Amino acid sequence: MEKPAIEGGIPSRESFLPYAKHWLGKEEKKEILEVLNSEWVTTGPKVTQFENEIAQFSQAKYAVAVNSGTAALHCCTSAIDIKGGDEVITSTFTFLASANCVVYRNGTPVLCDIQEDTYNIDPNKIREKITAKTKAIIPVHYSGQPCDMDEINRIAKEHNLVVIEDAAHAFGAQYRSKKIGSLSDFTVFSFHPAKNITTGEGGAVLTNNDEFFKLLKIHRTHGITSEAAERFGKEKDWYYEMIRLGYRYNMPEASAAMGIAQLRKLDKFQSRRQRYASIYSKALKKIPEIITPHIRPDRTTSWHLYTIRIRQETLKIDRDQFIKAMRAENIGVNVHYIPVHLHPYYQKNYGYKNGDFPVAEKVFDTIITLPLFPKMKKDDVKDVINAVKKIVEYYRR
Repeated sequence: MEKPAIEGGIPSRESFLPYAKHWLGKEEKKEILEVLNSEWVTTGPKVTQFENEIAQFSQAKYAVAVNSGTAALHCCTSAIDIKGGDEVITSTFTFLASANCVVYRNGTPVLCDIQEDTYNIDPNKIREKITAKTKAIIPVHYSGQPCDMDEINRIAKEHNLVVIEDAAHAFGAQYRSKKIGSLSDFTVFSFHPAKNITTGEGGAVLTNNDEFFKLLKIHRTHGITSEAAERFGKEKDWYYEMIRLGYRYNMPEASAAMGIAQLRKLDKFQSRRQRYASIYSKALKKIPEIITPHIRPDRTTSWHLYTIRIRQETLKIDRDQFIKAMRAENIGVNVHYIPVHLHPYYQKNYGYKNGDFPVAEKVFDTIITLPLFPKMKKDDVKDVINAVKKIVEYYRR
């Protein structure tokens, strides 16, 4: 039996393979050079072009580009005037931004447990959490697989709630043949370097609602009635007024230029993600100690993440030891995510405690994110699979 590197064996590969990595080239450089040679480096025509292209791609009426996915979420909770005493329901199994955007507005994030097969928010649990104070629902499309949006939108309509889709993982995903971005009041994308396309840092909100579109644009630029591009030039009017409290969340031109080039590569990127995910699943499903991702047949995932779970009762090591063993093999695995309710801030300020959401905690204790990004090679995928096999075989009970 081959020894894992952590036990003195030879690593599965010579160089370290990260769990995610961006892929930029001459197309992005060309677009950015156009910005550097133009009159605009802050929010201008490239941002408008990027917004139009991602709105068209996602089958939405409007897109508002901002400087991060977190800013996008904050703009949404601001646009619907979340305030002290208001409650917003979201998944505990997510990155902190999904809940923090409510806290930023002095609202109360009401956390919710997940489905064990998809790791997405459980609509039945949403119903249990609704009170007279509930104003919105923030479903999170974990790893790029859409939530049960028909049921979530039905619940929202019954209770007159706003739906803000946290689709930071789900750019390019589809739910029942409809693009994510076209289904709800708001859809938020992230363009962080680890995401399916990147603008360096950046995000966007998509909406079909005229009034929400106006409010989002106001909130991304200090709450004032016009942006710099609308006031610049001989024939333009310099005057503006601040009508709400806003922020400085606008996207710069270079970021949008990068995004324009990345969008043209999305088909290639997604094809590779799909192919590598299929290779993973085919190989890892043969290992009884490993649980592979479950994708429901009525939706298309963007494969932002490929996560496995280990059956800890079948191994002599736990999840954290498994991760150390994988990293010793030069495989950069990760964990997505520590549930929100387990973080000290949320326990201290909102009274959450261990045991509150048993499904999310069970998943968290056993989940591992494997490397998955378009710039990988097939040999990289094989190295990951071989490392998993080596560790399982050595520590099998």
